[in-house]
Amino acid sequence: MTEDDTQTFDSTVYYDDDADSEHIAQKTVAVLGYGSQGHAHAQNLADSGVDVVVGLRESSSSWDAAESDGLRVATPADAVAEADIVSVLVPDTVQPDVYENAIEPNLEAGDTLQFAHGFNIHYNQIQPPEDVDVTMVAPKSPGHLVRRNYENDEGTPGLLAIYQDATGDAHDEGLAYAAAIGCTRAGVVETSFREETETDLFGEQAVLCGGVTSLVKQGYETLVDAGYSPEMAYFECLNELKLIVDLMYEDGLGGMWDSVSDTAEYGGLTQGDVVVDEHARENMEEVLEKVQDGTFAREWIVENQAGRPNYEQLRTAEKNHEIEAVGEELRGLFAWQEDEEADDEKTEVKA
Repeated sequence: MTEDDTQTFDSTVYYDDDADSEHIAQKTVAVLGYGSQGHAHAQNLADSGVDVVVGLRESSSSWDAAESDGLRVATPADAVAEADIVSVLVPDTVQPDVYENAIEPNLEAGDTLQFAHGFNIHYNQIQPPEDVDVTMVAPKSPGHLVRRNYENDEGTPGLLAIYQDATGDAHDEGLAYAAAIGCTRAGVVETSFREETETDLFGEQAVLCGGVTSLVKQGYETLVDAGYSPEMAYFECLNELKLIVDLMYEDGLGGMWDSVSDTAEYGGLTQGDVVVDEHARENMEEVLEKVQDGTFAREWIVENQAGRPNYEQLRTAEKNHEIEAVGEELRGLFAWQEDEEADDEKTEVKA
């Protein structure tokens, strides 16, 4: 049964008590990829007692790393052939090729195709056979935090979606998988492939990655062009952003307003909508429409097929923005920089 894109979901949240490990205990999971999410899923599953095999190219630099972490490693095709659940954690852009060459020829009826993001299923870049389950368990965190939280007996919030339930067990198995990687310790929200994909892409583009960085750069440029020092512009428009985001993360927008000064609150409440006004909302609606109708997906697919010329040009321009040079110099002067570098070494993520 394929999900109905018109269906709406209640905000159901599942916890440890809702998951039954028996639905995954006797199964083998192939984790394809050993990057940010792959290494976390594989290690957490193994520590939860699940039989795991990591699928990697024979030339992969991560092969030795996975073995040194105590995991079995095989080629993607061999890993899929012995697995009951195939967790596809290679980058979105290479998933269709991996599916065609390693996954599809080795899938059996009753197997599960498991994703952490719905892009390729939702935009029909991967079209699974009708006799397999297609699920999504998506931790809402970078992989190194998924792993760190698990090791600290804590949880990482996650999403669960069922696109295709051929066996009748997809939902229970997905919850068991979510529990095995630590997500049900914090809470797992039920959603759909469509909802996860479209909201994720919109959030990245309009707010989290695109919108915020554009706002930071334009604020920085406004101050510098007005004659203020680049250092002060960096502090006010970028460095302090973390303080505000942390407050919002911990206690919502209201908690943030309660924590800042009355002057900051009044200025923010009166001027925020002047900067991000109804035109920004209209632009966001255009961004969302391109996500919903597949325009962005088609553009990104073609961009990759062409060798990413526009992507590389934009990436280079971003790295060469003045704020990057100023920030690198300032961060090198801060005492806490040495502490962060030490933490990074402890939580290094294998690519």
